[in-house]
Amino acid sequence: MVDPVALQTSAIFGFEPVRLIYWLIAAFAGGCFGAAIGALPAFCFTGFAVIAGEAANAIGLSDLPQGSGFEVTASGLTGAVGFGPVFGPHVAFAGGAAAAAYAAKKEGAMPPQEDGGYHPGKDITYALGTRPDVLAVGGIFGIFGVLCRRLLINVVSGDAIVAGGIVGFDQLAFTVFFSALVHRVVFGYELFGQPGGSGYFDMTPFESGEEVAADGGTEVMRPAVEPWLPHQYEWSNVAMIGLVAGLLGGFLVVELNSMFLGFGISAATLTFLNLGVEKIPVTHHMTLPGSAGAAAFIADPSGSGAIIALVLAGVFGVLGALIGEAGQRVFYAHGDTHVDPPAFAIFVCTLLVGLLHAAGIGAEAAVESGVFGVPF
Repeated sequence: MVDPVALQTSAIFGFEPVRLIYWLIAAFAGGCFGAAIGALPAFCFTGFAVIAGEAANAIGLSDLPQGSGFEVTASGLTGAVGFGPVFGPHVAFAGGAAAAAYAAKKEGAMPPQEDGGYHPGKDITYALGTRPDVLAVGGIFGIFGVLCRRLLINVVSGDAIVAGGIVGFDQLAFTVFFSALVHRVVFGYELFGQPGGSGYFDMTPFESGEEVAADGGTEVMRPAVEPWLPHQYEWSNVAMIGLVAGLLGGFLVVELNSMFLGFGISAATLTFLNLGVEKIPVTHHMTLPGSAGAAAFIADPSGSGAIIALVLAGVFGVLGALIGEAGQRVFYAHGDTHVDPPAFAIFVCTLLVGLLHAAGIGAEAAVESGVFGVPF
């Protein structure tokens, strides 16, 4: 006979079963909502929630309810909403991206392929509305996002860089990246796509305006190579904006002890990109590594330590930018759905921080204090 008390207290993915079911139901709703309003609009709200949450923390309202383990060691509104089942990128954004990939193959679920346009499966700005099957896909991938991240926390990395596990990294970012690879396989897309030029890193077909038949047709054409951001793919430009964003992320973590405020600001600026403002840069994969770089290796950010922290933040900002660009060239530009370059970059950068700490390199006192610790 099943003991109801034991059933309620035995841990699954780090949660009591009843609590886990509660969070999975919420994650289903979050994934559906991300599909309904669109993946990118949902992520913009992630930014707003993080800004509000970090502002609340800064003025001493950090005793708000915790996100019960679904935040990245982020308290209150930041954890429960920004990184939780409402607008957590591994739930709402990943669910919205998966739903777009699904809808692109269903007649009437999305606008048809435009002549000269990108594959509709990549359109993360489009609100998919209320079609039940499309929303259900978003919800299922929202659940997948929660389970995947919890599995990583419990099995691979622990809750922090040096607090248990094998090695620390941003499990949320990895989940966003991995979820996109999964939806490609599930919905019958090629995992990497076929390069339109001499290799995956070759963007010259886009620059020369080369086109290919869309989905094997003869009337509708699409670019032979589809860079993630047509205004942000040249290496020197990417490195420059990475330096700027990384420095700002470092400044915010030094001045306000906030790992996530720079990330939130970067995410919120994408509202303008979603509204069609040209040349808005995407920088959250630069500000967050910048903040992490400053926090992970500087125990005392006063005096000259603050300058060193900014330098490290700039380095990690550039690193995040360049890794993101490499990721878009391999996973995005030649494929048919959205595999998120920033998520890939944040995962790799925070994994680097985790590996360095595992090797004994970094400000251990800063991590142990929790003030400048990297909360991945």
